[in-house]
Amino acid sequence: MDGYLLFIFIATATILSPGPGVLLTLTNAIRYGVSGAIGGILGIAFGTFIVAGISATSVGVILATSAMAFNIMKFIGAAYLVYLGVKMWRAPISKLDLSGAGKKGLKNQFIEGLTIQITNPKAVFFFMSIFPQFIDYDSDYVGQFALLVVTYSSLNLVIHFLYAQLARTARRWLSSEKGRRIMNRAGGGTFVLFGIGLASANR
Repeated sequence: MDGYLLFIFIATATILSPGPGVLLTLTNAIRYGVSGAIGGILGIAFGTFIVAGISATSVGVILATSAMAFNIMKFIGAAYLVYLGVKMWRAPISKLDLSGAGKKGLKNQFIEGLTIQITNPKAVFFFMSIFPQFIDYDSDYVGQFALLVVTYSSLNLVIHFLYAQLARTARRWLSSEKGRRIMNRAGGGTFVLFGIGLASANR
């Protein structure tokens, strides 16, 4: 399987980007500490497997037999990455909502994280348009797809735990206008660069 390292970079940038899942992790960690974010993080990671399974249905067969379909998906994926980058760069700056009641139970945290992930269009589109670019259809499709899913889910766990730790130690900065602006600009620029790189890549 070619481009595995590039896949890790793109997946990392996708997970790092501000979105519903990241906002949930940051908010829970700021309000309740790292332990208060664990349930949501596990729910987000488990939701990855569900979204991957749904998104993978028939996609591999179609892209393996049609070069045109493959190229269409490649350019759609590249355009989506650029779109995310521009949207993130131009996103309005707002402070995190730090209000809320007491700490939620682990089960409720898990369900909340799971729901956010399986209803997140960014995750669905990532699996349908980005994953196929890193699979060799002359080799075992299931094995390669499983590797990418496990990698993506593992990155979800690691990055969200890092976000939770960062939120605990940098509470004031993360909830400030300056902190949110820096996060938006850095993430937006990264997405645009990866979109351009994906569009110019060969099958």
